[in-house]
Amino acid sequence: MKCFRFFLAVLCSLFLNSSLSAQGANERTESNPSGDWILITNVYGESLSERLTLKLEKSELSGTLFRDEGAALKGSLKGQEILFSFKESGGDQSEYKGRITGGALAGEYTSIGTNGDRTTGTWSAKRIPARPSGGPHRVEFVPKTFYRAFSSATDPVLHIWPGDTVHTTSVDAGGTDEKGVTRVLGGNPLTGPFYVETAMPGDVLAITIKKLNLNRDWALSDKGLVDRAMTTDYAAKNKQDWSDTRWHLDLEKGMATLEKPSEAMKDFAVPVHPMLGCVGVAPGFGNAAMGSGDSGYFGGNMDFNQIAERTTLYLGVSQPGALLYVGDGHALQGDGELNGNALETSMDIDFSVEVLQKKSIDTPRAENADFLMAIALSGSLDSAFSRATSELATWLQNDYKLSSSDVAAVLGTSIQYSVSEVADRNVGVVAKISKKALATLKPATTAK
Repeated sequence: MKCFRFFLAVLCSLFLNSSLSAQGANERTESNPSGDWILITNVYGESLSERLTLKLEKSELSGTLFRDEGAALKGSLKGQEILFSFKESGGDQSEYKGRITGGALAGEYTSIGTNGDRTTGTWSAKRIPARPSGGPHRVEFVPKTFYRAFSSATDPVLHIWPGDTVHTTSVDAGGTDEKGVTRVLGGNPLTGPFYVETAMPGDVLAITIKKLNLNRDWALSDKGLVDRAMTTDYAAKNKQDWSDTRWHLDLEKGMATLEKPSEAMKDFAVPVHPMLGCVGVAPGFGNAAMGSGDSGYFGGNMDFNQIAERTTLYLGVSQPGALLYVGDGHALQGDGELNGNALETSMDIDFSVEVLQKKSIDTPRAENADFLMAIALSGSLDSAFSRATSELATWLQNDYKLSSSDVAAVLGTSIQYSVSEVADRNVGVVAKISKKALATLKPATTAK
C-alpha cells in the first residue's frame, strides 16, 4: 500500500509540474506580442482595421503597420505594459499605449497631425489566427437570409479559410429562389458575407468560380434597350417596352428559348452561359455600405459575362476577413447587359478562395484559361477605358517586369476590349490580353 501511495504521489507531482510548465509556456506565449495582429483603432466612432506586425527582442518592439509600411514602428514591453509609436510618411505621429492581457492587446492612442491637431481614442488588437490542421475543406452553406448591400456591418454567415471550397445558392435579381418562392425584396439580393480568415486590408482575395449550375427551368429579362445603348433618333422611333420577358431554360440541352415568342422569333434559341453578376467584398474604412446594384473597386454588381466557371476574380481587401458576397445569377448575358436585366435566375454556386498577402490592385482583375482581364467601373466610358488600360499595363509591368515601352509594344499589338456593363450607374470596360500573346514572356512572380 505504501508503494502504491508513493507511486500515486509521484504521478500527481509529475502531472502538476507538467500543468504548471504548460501554463507557464502559455503565459510566456501570451505575453510575447511577436506576430501578426488585427489592429482596430476607434476613429470618431468608426473602426479602422489594419494588419500590425510586431517583433519583440528583449524588451524592445519593432514592426510594421499596413497604414504606412514605410514608417518605422518602435516601442517597448515592460511586464504587461506595451507602448509603440510611428511617424507616417505624411508627417502625422501616433503613439499607442496599452496592456497585453490573455493574448489580446488594448489601450489608448494619441495622433498628432502636421498642423498640430490631436486625435485621441481607444484601440484593441487580436491575433490573426493560424490555420488549424487538416487542410482545405468543402463547406455546404444554405442561406436563410439575403442582403441588399455590400457592407462591413453585416455579421458573417460563415468563416472559411484560404483553399476552402463553398457550395451555396443564390436567389435571382428579383429575390426569387429555385422553387419560385420570393424570399427577399429585389435589387440583386446577395448570399453572404463569408469571412475569409487571414485576409486583411492591403491583401487581394482570389475567388475562383468552380461550378455554376442552373437550378430552375426559367429566367426573366426585360424587353427594352437601355438609354446608353441607343441614339436619340433610334429611341424616338422605337419606344421601349420594359415589361418582363420570360425564358424557358432547357437544363438538359443547355439552351434558352422565349416562352411566348413572336412569329419571327419562334425558332430563336441561344446556348446558356451561367455567370454571376455580383461578386464583391465590403468597402473600406470611412466608406458607407454600397447597394447591391452598385459597383466599384470592391467589385459588386459588375455584370461581366466572363465571371463564370473556371474564372478567378481578384478583389482588393478593405476589411478584415474581406466579407465576400455573391449573387445575381444570369443564365446568359451579352456584353453590356443591354436589356437592363439579363436572363435572371437562381443559381447553385461552387467557389474557392485564396489570399494574396500585401498585394495592391486598383480595380478588379480576372483571369481564365485564355486571358488576363482588368475590369474598370466608372461613370463614363472614357474614364473606364483609361482605368482598365492602366490597370492591365500595371499588371504586366509588375508581374512580367516590363518597362513602360515594353508594355506599350505588347498592348499596342495585342490588347482587346469588352464593354461589360452599360445598364447601371457605372459602366464597365474590360481591358484584356490573350495568354498566347504573353507566351514568350517570362513571369517574374506567380502572384496575380
